[in-house]
Amino acid sequence: MAEATRVFLVVVDESPEMRTALRYACRRAKRTGGRVALLYVMDPPETQQWGGVADLMRQEARQQAEQVVGVHAETAATLTGQPPAIHIREGKSRDELLKLIAEDRSISVLVLGSSSTNEGPGPLVTAFIGKAGNLLRIPLTIVPGGLTEAEVDAIA
Repeated sequence: MAEATRVFLVVVDESPEMRTALRYACRRAKRTGGRVALLYVMDPPETQQWGGVADLMRQEARQQAEQVVGVHAETAATLTGQPPAIHIREGKSRDELLKLIAEDRSISVLVLGSSSTNEGPGPLVTAFIGKAGNLLRIPLTIVPGGLTEAEVDAIA
């Protein structure tokens, strides 16, 4: 029986460390014959009173999400030679991430970048190295956000 393709999941946001995590995931996927998947989680609209306004806000957020993910999908395709799987969801990042991992059994590694600032490692890294870590069914790779591209390439 053929071995299943490893899928490296990266949570897309605007942080500098996400780019480092993406590069690592892409290099590992390329080296191991795997694939990359991208997850972007949109915040739900804050207003629930005005249905039409909430729908418009949701549409605008979706367009923004597609634009942001599109840029990173191009990077992933360039680095791996194949387009990534793209997942765009609405809700809380941790909850949607856990739901996706539970639903998509092909995802085999979660790759997160750790912030290189004094503000801490980031909310998802903090959650999964703490009590939420036992909620993951897959390995978590934490990539230091301060690595250079050459350093990432060397370790991936």
